[in-house]
Amino acid sequence: MEQKQVLIIDDDQRNIFALKAVLRSRSIACLSAGTGAEALQLLSAGHRVGVVLMDIMMPDMDGYETISALRAMPWNSRLPVIAVTAKAMVGDREKCLEAGADNYISKPIDVDELLVQLQQYLSV
Repeated sequence: MEQKQVLIIDDDQRNIFALKAVLRSRSIACLSAGTGAEALQLLSAGHRVGVVLMDIMMPDMDGYETISALRAMPWNSRLPVIAVTAKAMVGDREKCLEAGADNYISKPIDVDELLVQLQQYLSV
């Protein structure tokens, strides 16, 4: 059976590069999108995505809007989304969860914490 992939959505290519390096070093397949619109196209194309790492602070379509659009797609309504954000102020976690994220991790990312979160979604 084909392994489910992690979809990384981030407008900063350096973040994508770093996350891909960490995940691939642990044999976790991943693909990426630089915008919310690009991510929605990938998800519409039927890739086997097991979990989404969603940057919140993006231009044009931010993470909140992207999560909302993703949740509106019937086949993605239950797709796990982990909000990844540099916004670590009081209330930001709740705002991400209210927007439809399943979990939240702040930047700079604690790799061990990220891997624990990913495992609970990918070990299906």
